[in-house]
Amino acid sequence: MNDERPKFVADEMLGSLSRWLRIMGYDTAYEKDMEDMEILRLAEREKRILLTRDKDLVRRAGENGFLVEDDDLSAQLCQVSEALNLKLDESLTRCTLCNGDLEIVSPEAVRDRVPIGALESNDEFYRCRKCGKIYWKGSHWDNILVRLSSLDPEANR
Repeated sequence: MNDERPKFVADEMLGSLSRWLRIMGYDTAYEKDMEDMEILRLAEREKRILLTRDKDLVRRAGENGFLVEDDDLSAQLCQVSEALNLKLDESLTRCTLCNGDLEIVSPEAVRDRVPIGALESNDEFYRCRKCGKIYWKGSHWDNILVRLSSLDPEANR
């Protein structure tokens, strides 16, 4: 793992943003009902940047806080990516559900857990080491790349 990449914790207003940061390869803690004090402690303890839309919470976080200014996911991704110089690293993509690391697994290892079409069109699958969710690069991955490249074609491709 690259320890130079920033780590994040997102408050409950930023669940979609946290999933997209995980796709980009950023360790992003997120739990829907985490209390403000718990979020602040986690940010400090694990040296995470606290992402929030709450002005009071960002003030309390001090230099570890980052105010996300928009409700729109695309605008949020753009703001955070530009301000913090974030880049997609496909090799570091994390589980969108639990933030776990992904490992490459063979089609045989997931044969009973994925649609037959996915097995027929993919040689490589990814399994979350933490929760076991299976991923593969289907047409949805192409859509993900298009969305991320629209943020900044030079930075995210």
